[in-house]
Amino acid sequence: MSDVISTARTPDLSSDRLGITPDAELLAGAQAAFAKAYAPYSKFRVGAALRTADGQVFRGANVENASYGLGRCAEQSSIQAMATAGGRDFTDIVVYSEATPPASPCGACRQVLYEFSPDARIVCVNPHGDIVSGLVRDFLPNGFRLEQRDDGHGVGTE
Repeated sequence: MSDVISTARTPDLSSDRLGITPDAELLAGAQAAFAKAYAPYSKFRVGAALRTADGQVFRGANVENASYGLGRCAEQSSIQAMATAGGRDFTDIVVYSEATPPASPCGACRQVLYEFSPDARIVCVNPHGDIVSGLVRDFLPNGFRLEQRDDGHGVGTE
C-alpha cells in the first residue's frame, strides 16, 4: 500500500497562467496599500486590492507585529475590510510586492481567499511588470470550505 494521500498535481504558478494584465484600478489600489504597509521587521511590504461582484474595491496592506504570529498579510487585510463592510465574495484580487518573481499569497492567505471565492482571479505583480496569475483554486489545490447549515454547524466541502 502506498503512503500517498493525494495524487493531485500542484499547478505551475511560475508564470502568467491566465494571460491577463492586472486591472488598472486594482493595481493602483494595491500599490497605494503597499505604500502604507507596516513592515518594520521584514521590510517586505505587500499591498492587495480586491473587487466584489458589485464593483466595490477593498484594499489591504501587511501589518507586522513584534510578536510575529500576530502580523496580518495584505490579502487577509483586504478580505477583512470586505467582510467588515458586509461583502462575502469577490471576483478579482491584485497583490503587489517588489519581489521577483512577484510574491504570491502565503498558505494561510490562500485558505482565507478560498473561503470567500475559490473561482476568483488572482494577479500578482511587481514593479517590473512580472505577473503570476491564476484562480484561487489554482493556488490552493484541494482547498476546502465548510457548508453552512441552518443549525449553525458546518460540514466540510470542496
